[in-house]
Amino acid sequence: EEIRSTDLVDPLAEEKDSPVPGITHRYPDRVLFYTTHNCPVYCRHCNRRRKVSMPETMPPRDVLEQGVRYIAENPEVRDVLVSGGDPLTFSDTRLQELLASLYAIEHLDIIRLATRNPVTLPQRITPKLAEMLKRFAPIYVSTHFNHPQECTEEAAQALALLVDAGCVVNNQMVLLKGVNDGPETVLALNRWLLRHRCQPYYIFQLDNAEGISHFRTPISSGVKIIESLRGWTSGMAVPHYVVDLPGGGGKVSVQPNYFVEKKERTHIFRNYRGEVFEYEEGSSLEHEASHSLMASKA
Repeated sequence: EEIRSTDLVDPLAEEKDSPVPGITHRYPDRVLFYTTHNCPVYCRHCNRRRKVSMPETMPPRDVLEQGVRYIAENPEVRDVLVSGGDPLTFSDTRLQELLASLYAIEHLDIIRLATRNPVTLPQRITPKLAEMLKRFAPIYVSTHFNHPQECTEEAAQALALLVDAGCVVNNQMVLLKGVNDGPETVLALNRWLLRHRCQPYYIFQLDNAEGISHFRTPISSGVKIIESLRGWTSGMAVPHYVVDLPGGGGKVSVQPNYFVEKKERTHIFRNYRGEVFEYEEGSSLEHEASHSLMASKA
């Protein structure tokens, strides 16, 4: 496979922001928890290919316990993304133990599971698993559909089990050249997801992982997709298009520019059809008078 000078072994610098093994703590109130190297399918475009499928990267039980302790000892952490690999490669019993240890941490508001199983192994989502997850509701499930051809009857059944068990399910699509970089493909996918109660959440620009540059699209392709969705379909079908910056810069959103110009207090915008509209702000004096009136009433 071709390796380019811009390709990186650890494209998001996860190890740089790892205070203890298996934990990446980049954002103020949330962490990523690497729990296993196993996946049902090893995606060609995986951004964690340096670890996923590599048995030597499998965290042993004491390392997982150290990760849980780190979260418990840092009260600013309110959100944990349990990832891998795919944590649903654990048995129900082992996964329940891990979730229970996190659920017991009082300052945690959100427990998320990053899993592609609804796509790659939907039979893993069983009534027994769903009933177990229900004990820790709400579990937030981040899954990964990339194309309408992955939207099978089995995948629909897996999503239904998760949602009916109280899970909040969203989708994170990766933009892949020649696969899903057309607006019609993304629209069909997102409409199917919404019909099955899965919220389109992110479209990711492909990361700079080694050997996958032939899948990378221009950023303009992603912007065009968003522009082709916004206004033409439900806002719930319009995900955030983001670039996860190399070197650990984190996610930044990229959007079409609907702002045309500003004239004094008047902002000029175009809408999704290209029509031009004006929006006039109140003056600073009107703003101050409004606040003074509210204060006097108080």
